[in-house]
Amino acid sequence: MPGHPQFPQDPQLVYLNHAGIGPWPRRATEAVQRLAAECAHRGAADYPQWLEAETRLRQRLARLMGVPSPDDVALIPNTSAGLSLIAYGLDWQPGDEVVVNDQEFPSNRWVWESLAQRYGVRVRRVRLDDAAAATPEDALIAALGPRTRLLPVSSVQYGTGLRMDLERLASACRERGVLLCVDAIQSLGAVRLSVDADFIVADGHKWMLGPEGLGALYVRPELRERLHLRQFGWHMVEHLGDFERGDWGPAASARRFEPGSPNLLGAHALEASLAVLEEEGLEAVERGVLANARAVMEGARRRGLEVVTPEAEGRHAGIVTFRIPGVPGERALAALRAADVACAERCGGIRFSPHFYTSAEDLERAWERLDAVAARLRG
Repeated sequence: MPGHPQFPQDPQLVYLNHAGIGPWPRRATEAVQRLAAECAHRGAADYPQWLEAETRLRQRLARLMGVPSPDDVALIPNTSAGLSLIAYGLDWQPGDEVVVNDQEFPSNRWVWESLAQRYGVRVRRVRLDDAAAATPEDALIAALGPRTRLLPVSSVQYGTGLRMDLERLASACRERGVLLCVDAIQSLGAVRLSVDADFIVADGHKWMLGPEGLGALYVRPELRERLHLRQFGWHMVEHLGDFERGDWGPAASARRFEPGSPNLLGAHALEASLAVLEEEGLEAVERGVLANARAVMEGARRRGLEVVTPEAEGRHAGIVTFRIPGVPGERALAALRAADVACAERCGGIRFSPHFYTSAEDLERAWERLDAVAARLRG
């Protein structure tokens, strides 16, 4: 069965690592090639036309993130840059608290922990599988105290694949006057995002199928001016392009967080990738991602593997992590890579992360190779 026309991948490869780095669709490759050719032949003579792709990108990101306006979207280098902008833009007082859970990717822990020495911020660490809590959300909500200023949380945990109930967390934060910061890198492009958060940040190189080096940041409009700016440059000013003005001032829009020259090559690629997702239909993309995740879970169960990812509806997105009894995750990963199965090692097991376009035939090929690998490694 032929694959999706936008993903002309190596026929020997089974690609199940969209939670790591997603392959570009054909349209993104063509957009980069076209821009490179234009630059080679005409330099920046057509720069105004290049900016049209950036405008479309902000529009697509606003729809994908479920935020009111493209003016609310800042284009940033990566998730870590966005989290750092938030962490070092807020006013902190000694004794202020940030609640961080134990399953977060290091980028969404270290930045908050770094505030302790400089500002005296206390980081409260929470186990999401706390036996005393009925749900992971209960564990987080129970930790919110009178000095809690911010709750950073991933929409989907990178290792276990746990999908968080963001609306419940948002409601709890609003009731307590706590800011909610959502790292949506494992949601955007895979499942639809709907949350009334104060901050949303994500890279474009995973489920959004774009290049590394370009992501998006949403800051609730009424909070934008409360974030202290730590970087300054020509691109972030209100009157962009008016170089003779002496009254420099940051833009009222989210562009205030973009100090220097834009990554237009990345913008062309990511805009083209998001066009593919939107034309497929975000609802259809989500259905495909969830159907493939369920198929992986079923395949793991049939083989007697330990499924780490929660299987209940609404508790997972595209990530499925499982352990092979008697086989360390690192050994299994090395063998699967040698067998041309692109995946990752997480939680001592293997993480499969198929996208909407991943075919049932590809999943079956992955299982055939995993069966052979497991039999060989068990000896």
